[in-house]
Amino acid sequence: MPRPSRFRSPHPDRRRGDVTAAGLVAGFVLDELFGDPSRGHPVAGFGRLTGAVERRMYRDSRAAGVGLVGVMVGSTVALAALPGRRSAGVVGVAVTAASTWVALGGTSLCRVGDAVAQALEAEDLEGARALIPSLCGRDPESLDEAGLCRAALESIAENTSDATVGPLVWGALAGVPGVLGYRAVNTLDAMVGYRSERYRNFGWAAARLDDLVNLLPARLAGSLLVVIGGAPRRTIAAWRRDSSAHPSPNAGVVEAGFAGALGVQLGGRTVYPYGVEMRPTLGSGPAPGPADLRAAVALSRRVQRATVLTCAVVAVVRPGVGAAARRLSRRIAG
Repeated sequence: MPRPSRFRSPHPDRRRGDVTAAGLVAGFVLDELFGDPSRGHPVAGFGRLTGAVERRMYRDSRAAGVGLVGVMVGSTVALAALPGRRSAGVVGVAVTAASTWVALGGTSLCRVGDAVAQALEAEDLEGARALIPSLCGRDPESLDEAGLCRAALESIAENTSDATVGPLVWGALAGVPGVLGYRAVNTLDAMVGYRSERYRNFGWAAARLDDLVNLLPARLAGSLLVVIGGAPRRTIAAWRRDSSAHPSPNAGVVEAGFAGALGVQLGGRTVYPYGVEMRPTLGSGPAPGPADLRAAVALSRRVQRATVLTCAVVAVVRPGVGAAARRLSRRIAG
């Protein structure tokens, strides 16, 4: 009987989990060190391609929006899955790390949040307004100091989940296709998932799919806020009391969690280019100031680091759990 090659793992599922975990951690470290690439960012390229496809496919209907989502997300996942089992060892780690790096945006998010806080501390409202479009789609000209601080803090909260927790969770569950597929969904939602007249129907599919893929990441982020936010009872209370009133089933969880952990109140009148929304209040403290925005950035960084450790563990143990479940099902069946 031939001996197995010493270069071939007797547990390929476990080895794939190790490769995924190492790649997720390496990609996270790259994001912490360098942030988003300043030029030629693949996500920006995906956005330009999506814009071109949208111009051809746009119809004021949900069916057309479903088609856009199918084309853009389906092609992304299919391309990401091409290397498949051949991406093992160092190559697999490198591919996963590169994919994770381009999908993450937590470091750039925190840098902009710190820059807004610095501008507000210097009473430079115009400088803070110039930074707001990098964080969210609100109309910065309509915002005073309190509005700028709230807009930045709410964006830090929501995008902690969207920009870091989501890609890492889906990477742990589905490898490179999960990382890049998640980023494709999230980018589509950012481009067309609005309640404006143009996108109310066409963007429906992107918005609903984004809600679906963020159900788990948002709740992991909320749970980590409870554990490491420094005010577990207040965080749980805000989450349970306020999150369900938010129009998003996921943003409400993380925004309420941040409000509870920081002891501030978020929500209220929110001005977008397409109109005004009256958001429910989240938390029960005072309105946030620049110091609270600094604290939110620091808390976001802690949540991001806790997430990558959690997801690395999940990536390692998940194949073993799956194999055990398959063995158990075979025994039950036969």
